[in-house]
Amino acid sequence: MDVKAIERLIKISREHPLMPETYIPWHEELKDGEIFLPELLTSLQGLEIYDTLTPAQKLELGRHELVQVIASYAWGECLFCLFMTRHMLTLPQNNVEHQFLRRELIEEFRHQEMFMRAISQIEGSPLPQTRIHKFVGELTNKYLPADYLFMGSVSVELVTDVYGDHSRRNREVYQVLRKMFELHNIEEGRHIVFTKSLLEKYSSKAGYFKRTLYSYVILLNIYFIRTMYVKKEIFERIGMENPDKVYKLASHNFKQKFANNCLDDITAFVDSWKGFNRATRWAWRRVLGAKV
Repeated sequence: MDVKAIERLIKISREHPLMPETYIPWHEELKDGEIFLPELLTSLQGLEIYDTLTPAQKLELGRHELVQVIASYAWGECLFCLFMTRHMLTLPQNNVEHQFLRRELIEEFRHQEMFMRAISQIEGSPLPQTRIHKFVGELTNKYLPADYLFMGSVSVELVTDVYGDHSRRNREVYQVLRKMFELHNIEEGRHIVFTKSLLEKYSSKAGYFKRTLYSYVILLNIYFIRTMYVKKEIFERIGMENPDKVYKLASHNFKQKFANNCLDDITAFVDSWKGFNRATRWAWRRVLGAKV
């Protein structure tokens, strides 16, 4: 790890913090024509049924699906905080890496508060996790070794960053949300230095078997997080007839859109440490529709 680079990042974090309370124009209300989520990322766009929705229903669909994304994002950052706390305990307190992690934890907790304030700002109500989601989340947090937890957390970050990139670049998206994703992108850019160094540390020591396990941990994390985005209750909330049928159509459509729009960074990440092999490639194709 480049000590001077880390010390410089610590200094920037201390002297030039990006505070959500002042960086984001929370006072701005939604303007006519603004949306919550780019249409490309909504589950129904691309289907004939999408054209039957009223403008209000399309807006509400974006609102509810974005809320699920942000809530999942906050959950992913909680996971990463757990990993960083575990890792910090293995380092001396005067170690530069320990000092950097303290700063990163401060920023990550600010992000989580920011995400939840954004949900409140757009009057969202996240749907609770299912029993299986809770069970798997608690199981992995409790029993996965630190390196596996790290891989899973990074993968969730990479995928949900796609939503941030699309949203902050789309001028039709509500200004509060664009600034939120912009702040997050800037600070995550600093965190990636630490992430890359740990990735090199873990992957350089991993043989074929461990790389295969890493790949499956990431695959299951992505599948896990994807199933939190599209929910039947959303279609009930926006007043659609036969929400069960709509949910099935949306789920199938979203799987294809997710594969086309959200997996490039994560597959490049897995490929960078040779996580695709005969034992894993078929599963990525079948479960996520990944082009690997």
